Amino acid sequence: MPGMADLDLSYTPATELARRVRERELSPVEIVANSLSRIGDVNPMLNCFCFIYAEEALTLAREAERAVMAGEPLGPLHGVPIAIKDLTPTAGKRTTMGSFAFEHHVPERSALLVERLLGAGAIMVGKTTTPEFAYSSFTESPLWGITRNPWNLGRTPGGSSGGSGAAVASGCVPLAEGTDMGGSVRIPASWSGIVGLKPSFGRIPIDFLPTQFDSIHHFGPLARTVADARLFVHVGGGPSERDITSQQLLDLSGPQPTGVEGMRLALSIDLGCHAVDPEVEAAVRASAATLEAAGAIVEEVEIGWDRRYADAWLAHWGVYLAAIFGHVLPEFRERMDPRVVALMDDGLAMGAVDFKRLEFLRTEQWQKLAPVMERYDALLCPTMSRPAPPVDQDDFYHYRDQADGRYHGLDMTAWFNFTSQCPALSVPAGLTGDGLPIGLQIVARRYRDDAALRIGATLESLAPWAHRRPPLD
Repeated sequence: MPGMADLDLSYTPATELARRVRERELSPVEIVANSLSRIGDVNPMLNCFCFIYAEEALTLAREAERAVMAGEPLGPLHGVPIAIKDLTPTAGKRTTMGSFAFEHHVPERSALLVERLLGAGAIMVGKTTTPEFAYSSFTESPLWGITRNPWNLGRTPGGSSGGSGAAVASGCVPLAEGTDMGGSVRIPASWSGIVGLKPSFGRIPIDFLPTQFDSIHHFGPLARTVADARLFVHVGGGPSERDITSQQLLDLSGPQPTGVEGMRLALSIDLGCHAVDPEVEAAVRASAATLEAAGAIVEEVEIGWDRRYADAWLAHWGVYLAAIFGHVLPEFRERMDPRVVALMDDGLAMGAVDFKRLEFLRTEQWQKLAPVMERYDALLCPTMSRPAPPVDQDDFYHYRDQADGRYHGLDMTAWFNFTSQCPALSVPAGLTGDGLPIGLQIVARRYRDDAALRIGATLESLAPWAHRRPPLD
């Protein structure tokens, strides 16, 4: 019931909740009821949930409690409330993708990740908002409207997994699922003051898209702590014949290790071309200094990237969206977000040879990053070039050319979907003077998700963030 949420319980990490359930210190019913109460308190302000499954979640919580009391085997997320993005299929539950074109779409089958999370004992309390077809770094859709940032209701929480980010940041759930094809997990993590991971490509199988042969797409967690993100990947990762590109299991069982002594870390503030807000730069440098004081070897490097690679990703994204969703344009064009329509029209206009040539730029981009990854264990850089903008300033696809010759795009994430085998973790790096979160991005060597998590966990242990709560209450 609204107004009755226990905030200490609302902000308890998933790993801690699962432990307390196993040890019979907390009831799944108590946890889920509190989650639903918190959603009732903040969702009218934030618009982070488009569907809430209160009665079903409480029924499942009672069944979870019965299993605990009966001494039955318990999964690693037993009794923990989670949220699923309204892009990811959930069997028997509407999955609208933020679009009138899919307003009444009910999938017959859940994504494999959803099956794995629920099979580990998690309880889905609702589905979270996304921009139409998850196209943007702002979460606003024709169907569900604007989603707002818990730290400042006039700002965006980021996107496209912005509903999931706002839900975790505001204490509705400790763990939420997101998808990341250009930063859609890391962007809301950065702007909402939480943890977000784009795992290595194929680390968590994706089986719901019509293609398994495009290598920019990822499932990833939005979480309050690095350990929670690690648990999400542990539960959701591992190979499956349902995704031909899925990778072998990476053992992430056991407690999250920390320590960076002797690790070599590269630092780049601008990736070669970005205009970066001074407060963002200061926070990233402070985080790097903290890791250096803990024994890491930190050296500033020149990446040498330029805007052509960002433009190539955007062209790729337009083709991707047009190929998957272009069939709805004839019927729904007038009811769609005009920005996603324009992006899809550009995609439909691109020829096959020009699309293939985008891979040349992608290869050139990797060839500039590869020497850094050969020498260093990870690259440190900002997640976003500036703090969260106002909700009505969605200029993500209108990069502003200024006389300084710098690249003024907001995100510094999509570059690493073009080098998708490298895991990229966003962790909190502090707050601006007016209280907006700043994110540090940790990009590890290919398939070394464990290294990215270890670096993030070390920073978390030295400069904790989980105690910070947005000023909603």
